Amino acid sequence: MLLFALAFGFFAVQAAKLNAVKIGAKINVTIDGKFFTSYIFSSDEKYPFFYPVNGPLSEGSVTSMRNGEYPHHSSLFFGCDQVNGGNYWQEGLERGRIISVNAEILKEGGDTVIISDECIWSRPGAMSPIKDNRKITITAPSATVRQIDFEISMEMLMDVRIAKTNHSLLSVRMAADLAVKYGGTMINAEGAKGEKDTFGKPSPWIDYFGKRGEFNEGVAVMQHPSNPWYPSPWFTRDYGFISPTPMYWPANGTDTFFKKGEILRLRYRVLVHGGTSEEAKVAELFENFKKLN
Repeated sequence: MLLFALAFGFFAVQAAKLNAVKIGAKINVTIDGKFFTSYIFSSDEKYPFFYPVNGPLSEGSVTSMRNGEYPHHSSLFFGCDQVNGGNYWQEGLERGRIISVNAEILKEGGDTVIISDECIWSRPGAMSPIKDNRKITITAPSATVRQIDFEISMEMLMDVRIAKTNHSLLSVRMAADLAVKYGGTMINAEGAKGEKDTFGKPSPWIDYFGKRGEFNEGVAVMQHPSNPWYPSPWFTRDYGFISPTPMYWPANGTDTFFKKGEILRLRYRVLVHGGTSEEAKVAELFENFKKLN
């Protein structure tokens, strides 16, 4: 009982201390001296991504990386397919890449790590269609919650056409042991569960968690109400994939268009948590996120 109370924050605890260090093409983040995650932006990758993303209880990754079933799923990432004929999502660097050109640590120490990055969407023989700027803020609100906030601005460097695709924007590939397929739970803000009842359904958030020994552990992804298309429909899979992806259900037909100079601003919150959705207070934490300007 004491262990459970300590784990789920029933006793007051001192604020966590977060640190970050840039080593080569990685920024490694620790929480109270324990490794949490790496932001990886090496030149031979398809796009920047976070891996591992360690849970607060097991200290093992709640995401998976390049499994045999879908090798283009790299843990926690942001990308898009079908952009002006390029593919900035699936394997094959010649089809398109999102290249980090300025990954930096803006703040570390104390209770926050802030990472910034400027990324160019590039492919051989074509002009770059998009430049994106990312601000990623990492905190640890409690002993059982790690929080990653994304603010992403996509600047259109030319007229951009995104053909209908389920491969778009922020995505998470869960660790296999947490997947619905192996006994885990996927639930949205309305209480619908599993791929059958969440696929294509608009919802402010989805939580995905499963048993690890004595405790549950998982990841919730939240969309901010300021996002265009909010709340976007979700592309979900019982094998362990979630993504709020408006490009698969466009309101204006089969394609999405942006004009040169247009800026698409997106905000997401990712919660890496111990416990079930109720124990982690995911709905309550979303209400806090929703209030942010």
